[in-house]
Amino acid sequence: MRGLYTIALRALLPLILLRLWWRGRRERGYREDITERFGRYKKLAKAGGVWIHAVSVGEARAAAPLVKALRHALPDEAIVMTCMTAAGRETLKQLYGETVTAVYLPYDYPEAVQRFLEYFRPRLGVMMETEMWPNLLSACAANGVPVMLANARMSEKSARGYARWSALTGPAIRSFAAVCAQSAADAERLRALGAPNIEVTGNLKFDVRPDPGQIASGRDWRARVDRPVLLFASTREGEERILLDALSQSKMDFPEKEKLLIVIVPRHPQRFDEVAQWADVRRSQHELPDETQRIYLGDTMGEMFFYYAACDVAVIGGSFAPLGGQNLIEALAVGAPVVTGPSMFNFAEATRLAVKAGVVIQAPDAASAVHQALELLRDEEKRRRMSETGRKLCDQHRGATERHLDVCLYLLKKTKAAARGF
Repeated sequence: MRGLYTIALRALLPLILLRLWWRGRRERGYREDITERFGRYKKLAKAGGVWIHAVSVGEARAAAPLVKALRHALPDEAIVMTCMTAAGRETLKQLYGETVTAVYLPYDYPEAVQRFLEYFRPRLGVMMETEMWPNLLSACAANGVPVMLANARMSEKSARGYARWSALTGPAIRSFAAVCAQSAADAERLRALGAPNIEVTGNLKFDVRPDPGQIASGRDWRARVDRPVLLFASTREGEERILLDALSQSKMDFPEKEKLLIVIVPRHPQRFDEVAQWADVRRSQHELPDETQRIYLGDTMGEMFFYYAACDVAVIGGSFAPLGGQNLIEALAVGAPVVTGPSMFNFAEATRLAVKAGVVIQAPDAASAVHQALELLRDEEKRRRMSETGRKLCDQHRGATERHLDVCLYLLKKTKAAARGF
């Protein structure tokens, strides 16, 4: 089955290259270092050490506590981090600078992944959340590189898809040396698909510490704005319009409603210009809106903690279409009261915990979400309770990093022992 998969992948090569060129119109990063996507690298890097694959922005940020722990525990080991998206690569540079080697992971062609492994020669691979590439995992097994699936999640929908293609995905899933699952439900679904050595370690995203500088800056910005601030966070295509329409049609009233400032932060930077059609002012051009401006576009990267600290209520995007939602844990860690839409399957366990604790309101649609957000804006005491409880919830569920690190160190020790013939 893997042979047919590879043949299909080769047939798609012209379309893959065309897609890179097309996406490169708005994100230059897609037209840079294209040879890396085929396993050819120019960067000088120390061989050995740990390789961590974080496909895009969310995974790159989620990996931060583990990367920090690995650097502390293994100061002499090289760390290579790979991604697939231009935004993900930019995030790796922002978060880690020169402390890691950041490159693109090659496409899943046998010769390309073999070149990658021969060039960097990692002693351990760590793949974040749901990444399972058949040829890559097969090559890792053949080259004696144990791979851990970290912060692993598996929704019911995804599990059905993997089961449907089990002839291809089954060997890949079974090849993992260890799996660190976010929740017992994720572990159960992964185990049913054949994953070995599963441990429920919790969600690394609870261990991501908010940037104190961004929090202080966001709160100072909110004080200077001196208006109620409603944040539409990490919105995806089409969501801005339905949320703004729901807001304009709402008859909900509260003190200072006429002063309400809407801050929109699109998930993807290539959409900044598109979303600007609704904005009166952009953060990249003006630090503060004036009193007549109602919609403020957050068109900067790496500042989500700032935006959460600057708002009174946050509506989480990616949740009003069947996209699985975006990271609500960052908002809770800062203390922002949160409203989401119905689709949060990528953060199912975190959403379940937060809704149960009363720190997140999950609405069935955009109109209900806006209604709930406006209700919160006129209930200062409820916002205060949600803020305090949200931070406590994050504190209670920290600790996944230590459990992940223990598995990493065990696998590295086991690999070293095998190399010595023990």
